[in-house]
Amino acid sequence: MPPLYDGLVSTHPAQPANTGIGTDVKTFATAVLLTFGAGMLGMVGWGLLGSGFGFFLGLVAAGFGIYWWHSLHGSVISSTLPVRSVVLLFVVDALLMGALLLMVG
Repeated sequence: MPPLYDGLVSTHPAQPANTGIGTDVKTFATAVLLTFGAGMLGMVGWGLLGSGFGFFLGLVAAGFGIYWWHSLHGSVISSTLPVRSVVLLFVVDALLMGALLLMVG
């Protein structure tokens, strides 16, 4: 007689599609770069308008950017992100930081 399946326990545990240190590094880097980029957009907005309203507009722009990122990749932080996307996110963050440094100096 076959064992009964009660719907709670699976005989085959689910295995993630991608495992390894490279996937973990990409996931961590994405989380850090998205957070840093959102903060940089807020600071660039503050620098452009010179007020808290500029900071607010920068954070609204960051929200739209994260929504766009989600629609592009299927989730905000995913283990299946291409390396190209993480590198482009780094470049955008570096450009935002450069723009902020030019405003300050």
